[in-house]
Amino acid sequence: MNNTLSLRRLVTLIRKESTQLFRDRRLLLFILGMPLLELVLYGYAAHLTVYHLPLAVVDQSHDRKSREFVQALVNSQYFDFTLALDSQTEVLQAIDRGSVKAGLIIPPDFATSTDRDSADVLMLLDGTDTASVQSGYSAAALVAQNFAQQLTVKKVTQSSSAGNASLTALPITASAQVLYNPELIDIWFILPGLVGLILQTLAITQAALVVVRERELGSIEQILATPARPVELMISKIVPLLIVCVVAMGIILGLGIFWFGVPFQGSLLLYFWLTLLFITSSLGLGLFLSTRASTQLEATQYGLIFMLFGILFSGFMYPLNAMPALLQVIADLFPATYFIRASRAIFIKGVGLDFVGSDVLVLIFYSLAVIVIAARSFKRRLD
Repeated sequence: MNNTLSLRRLVTLIRKESTQLFRDRRLLLFILGMPLLELVLYGYAAHLTVYHLPLAVVDQSHDRKSREFVQALVNSQYFDFTLALDSQTEVLQAIDRGSVKAGLIIPPDFATSTDRDSADVLMLLDGTDTASVQSGYSAAALVAQNFAQQLTVKKVTQSSSAGNASLTALPITASAQVLYNPELIDIWFILPGLVGLILQTLAITQAALVVVRERELGSIEQILATPARPVELMISKIVPLLIVCVVAMGIILGLGIFWFGVPFQGSLLLYFWLTLLFITSSLGLGLFLSTRASTQLEATQYGLIFMLFGILFSGFMYPLNAMPALLQVIADLFPATYFIRASRAIFIKGVGLDFVGSDVLVLIFYSLAVIVIAARSFKRRLD
């Protein structure tokens, strides 16, 4: 055997491998595009500091100082004035609905209390979103401190006895109350979203392989010879995977509630039907990807792409309101976005169908749409 390095043979092998690689344009696009895509998505979506938190305000003082304090919060860019309400109960309902992430309660004697250096305001924060709580908590304290210092400096400047005035006392004290997760335990926030992430990954990756696997094994011929309609074939493939995913959901919930001690506040029956809709929509999406893929490798690649998008755009890791508007629109295209939002609301807040009804309707429509599209995409012929 000739062990001498042959430059001619080496060049031939390199040419053969290069031709094979560049001939598969989809694989080439995947190899070159994924690092760039991840860089762009993480650069825009991965913000741990949350700005523009929707804010509901109950201004019981109705004076210039209270309006200036609210404006100071808005000017900080951490809060967006969204709703003007009349009571703390309405603020709690707005947070339950997800309309706002924070609520500000200004007492009736705010103006006179600032003059006596003893004003208090209450900031209510949605504890189901850790990043929003941390940003809102720090921002509210900082804005209150700066506003108080400005009032103190102004009072000292206007006082005839400014030389004897003290700058140590601040006229406003901001107290914050974190709802639903007062101790800021991370697992309470992570688990309801993790259920959606695991179920989506399991459903899409498994469903994405079922049709293309049969095509590669040659058993697709027997299926095509049957009189079954495409939608029947899609449903018959969804049901076994649906059972597996429901069992997985039960295991996750059991470990989360009984092992990690995450409290479940809502209706278990409502949560079950919500999860069932989400699994169905994810399985339908996986079947659609399977009908479009030619090989199992291609189907797996599709599943990985959707898993990446699901992690970034579902709100599991990064708050949606911290993303640019375009990325928020893209997030609305994934069923995990609606499920994780509703899952946290039912799991931690204990809300009912009236608060998560819009997300349920979207998942119903999504499930029906992807199954119909997958059935239409199913080719009743061999490629």
